[in-house]
Amino acid sequence: MSETQDDPVFDTGAPISGVTQRLSSLIRRRICPNASPFTASGTCTYIVGMGDVAVIDPGPEDADHVSALLASIPGERVSAIVVTHTHRDHSPGARLLQARTGAPIVGCGPHRAARDLAEGEFPHLDASADRVHEPDRVLREGDTVTGDGWTLEAVETPGHTMNHLAFALPQEAALFSGDHVMAWSTSIVAPPDGSMRAYMASLDKLRARSETVYWPGHGGPVRDPRRFVRGLAAHRRQRETTIRARIDAGDRDIRAIVAAIYQGLSPVLHGAAALSVFAHLEDLVERGVVVTDGPPRLEGRYGPA
Repeated sequence: MSETQDDPVFDTGAPISGVTQRLSSLIRRRICPNASPFTASGTCTYIVGMGDVAVIDPGPEDADHVSALLASIPGERVSAIVVTHTHRDHSPGARLLQARTGAPIVGCGPHRAARDLAEGEFPHLDASADRVHEPDRVLREGDTVTGDGWTLEAVETPGHTMNHLAFALPQEAALFSGDHVMAWSTSIVAPPDGSMRAYMASLDKLRARSETVYWPGHGGPVRDPRRFVRGLAAHRRQRETTIRARIDAGDRDIRAIVAAIYQGLSPVLHGAAALSVFAHLEDLVERGVVVTDGPPRLEGRYGPA
């Protein structure tokens, strides 16, 4: 298959590594070869515009990916490097791309946790954070980056991380949703990076928007996004109900809850499942529905209020 797909028929199917796929008049996508159970086929790097382009989420610190990305847009100028959030599979490549192009890094601010870390939590719980990310310009709600024929508008969507941004492309009624909303999997909300309460509020915020397609940080597009987001919120509420039922049934720690509600889950994903349960328990403790001894901890004991 050729380095770049330039068929007049847009390719909106499954992401394909090793090629730059044209998705629409303004959007191209290249997949970083970092496939895993947590990244699907790899991190989606998006090229917005023609000639004068923005690059969204250059991915991890992978010089080969950056070189292949640039080789697929010969003669074009990268005018902005846009980053949705500071996880190591999304933001470190921005520094490599900046070194090659001189383009400014814009988008999310430096990494920050949803709360203060308790003793013993660092670096175990915060290992995926890109702590050296320092953008040239931090974008807030409604701020824009523009180029020839395109505009990217920042939409603050904290939850997966507290600095998470999505980016609307009004010319195509599209939203680059980062890791907040993905079609292939529910987003990991893992303390202390993330907050379940903030994540749910961000889902409600997106439901009120009018975009007709989401281009996520991993996997293929989200069609009928308002319906999809409504389903995500319902799934999270059902998971909360299940966790509360396990607490009422006598489960007192996260390990027991995970064993009960994630039966058949691959062992490699147990850690992520535990963090998801932990995020729900943090929220339930804050709301006074569940109690624990001291601040919520991954190894803590929990009971009904």
